[in-house]
Amino acid sequence: MDIDLNMLSEMGAWEWPEGSAAAIKKVLRDQEATVEDRALAAQLGGEIVVMDDEMAGLLVALAESAEAPVEVRERAAIALGPVLELCDVDGFDDPYAEPSITEPVFAHIKETLRAIHSESTAPKSVRRRALEAAVRAEGDWHGKAIADAYASNDPEWKLTAVFCMQHVNGFEKQILESLESENPELRFEAVRAAGGRGVKAAWPQVLAILAAEGEGDKDLLLAAIDAAGSICPEEETDILLELLDSEDEEIADAARDALDSVELGGDDEDLEDEDFEEDDEDDEPGNGDGKERR
Repeated sequence: MDIDLNMLSEMGAWEWPEGSAAAIKKVLRDQEATVEDRALAAQLGGEIVVMDDEMAGLLVALAESAEAPVEVRERAAIALGPVLELCDVDGFDDPYAEPSITEPVFAHIKETLRAIHSESTAPKSVRRRALEAAVRAEGDWHGKAIADAYASNDPEWKLTAVFCMQHVNGFEKQILESLESENPELRFEAVRAAGGRGVKAAWPQVLAILAAEGEGDKDLLLAAIDAAGSICPEEETDILLELLDSEDEEIADAARDALDSVELGGDDEDLEDEDFEEDDEDDEPGNGDGKERR
């Protein structure tokens, strides 16, 4: 049975039929396939359920190939992020949990993404995606790369920098600064970064977004609810309790999750220096709205 990749894109990865990995790999290898199909295959190939050394190798080869279409290279680069994070968190020594890829492949992905980011002649969008994927696993070069991107006069590099700040410590000042930005995309990423790094000083700005429910961007509201799970003071959860009654099921569910997180972390110390895991789908490129949201 031929598997339609568009069908896969409309399903949860856990629902994919047997043979999905082979179908994705076939399109990734097919240089006669359309750019759209290969880009979609690259995006789907990043799902953990189909990831293995072979899939990772195909994505790495496309990401670094100067002959591959730019859109395909972008998708291939960012698709490597989830498996990097999973392996970075879980390691390779658990006898009860076999990693999706082997340690040499993990190291090769990290090295390749760094090389792509450093290649000044590579398309900017590919270099940006390489950095956005690379920060999902610890690297001693990430801090400088993010700082340089943030200091750039290029708004796209600045956006990449703030996106990356949710995965790397040491940028509380820049996150707080970006929360005041008039650029909605930068502000969105700053909210995610504030939540991801547990920047409690960001609570007033996040609270203002929560209080304006229904008046602005739903994606921004959902990001603020998620951030509240990390930074909302336990005595100020009334706003989340109100959101539980939202007619929008997605908003109500997000508020419930945030309240659970606040309750679990009620007496913890500041979380700014802790590591956090983000849902993979939140870091995937292209959510269908045409915005620079990953």
